Amino acid sequence: MTRLLDLCSLIRSKNAGPFWLTFDFVARDQASFERIAQPSVFTPQLFAELYGADPAHILIVRHERAQAVKVSFPRPVRQGDLTDSDSYGGQQYAPLVDLEVPEPVG
Repeated sequence: MTRLLDLCSLIRSKNAGPFWLTFDFVARDQASFERIAQPSVFTPQLFAELYGADPAHILIVRHERAQAVKVSFPRPVRQGDLTDSDSYGGQQYAPLVDLEVPEPVG
């Protein structure tokens, strides 16, 4: 299997305001984009399991022209809360870099 890190030139997470997190996955090339854009790679269930997000509130957008996938969802706690361990959301991508991405089907 190929890791997400091998297919992306950029993987990042950040705040999208004080109540949302957003993740950007920019592919290295068209072939890599086709792999990361498969519906089975980024799923609401994956982000629900990793981040405790409600799958019904997870937005996944595939930007073909940008060869990127964006995932956004409400933060588990608002930015700056006493229990917020990453105020800027910049370290939340870490559990995803080693995600195994299957070969495209078909």
